[in-house]
Amino acid sequence: MVIILGATSKRAPAGFAPIAIGLGLTLIHLVSIPVTNTSVNPARSTGVAFFAETAAASQLWLFWVAPIVGAVLAGLASRWLQDDAD
Repeated sequence: MVIILGATSKRAPAGFAPIAIGLGLTLIHLVSIPVTNTSVNPARSTGVAFFAETAAASQLWLFWVAPIVGAVLAGLASRWLQDDAD
């Protein structure tokens, strides 16, 4: 989320947001797929959890809460980082 907020700010160069966001998402996948077989989309995690025969449904709350908490923290960090420049 910090990548998105930084790449789309007024001070960022125009036209480079898709590159920064895409590279950030690629990095997330390259690091976390080999470790946890990750899903960065809560809707995809929900669909798979309902059809899995494991305890995936009991862990599903984390796939919804973590992105919300991360977005709030990224918004606060972005506001704090961009206050100095305005």
